[in-house]
Amino acid sequence: MKKIEAYIRHEAFEPIRLELLGLGFPSLTISEVKGSGRQKGITERYRGAELTNYLRPKVKLECVVAEGDVQTIVDTILKHGRTGAVGDGKVFVCPVEEAYRVRTGESGEDILQAHPDAAATA
Repeated sequence: MKKIEAYIRHEAFEPIRLELLGLGFPSLTISEVKGSGRQKGITERYRGAELTNYLRPKVKLECVVAEGDVQTIVDTILKHGRTGAVGDGKVFVCPVEEAYRVRTGESGEDILQAHPDAAATA
């Protein structure tokens, strides 16, 4: 199992979500985050003083998938997240040693089944 963690622009999220849903991957965790990287800060004037904010808003997308599905998910994120400009974000893939379904106590890759009928419930 692998955990995919992506930091993307807000406007890239909905196209990524829709394509992943259509591919049978509806299970995502989303967080609003701020961070700094190669993008320059935004300088604003407030009551005569200049303030530079180096923290830029991003969306953090997380999902745990079977190893065979990693490339599909990463390709979808890259396809919809890439504008070619600095600040498009990053994608990280990390190993997951074990996973458990809280409701039933099941464990392993069985709990990560793709949902082929997920697009029908959208």
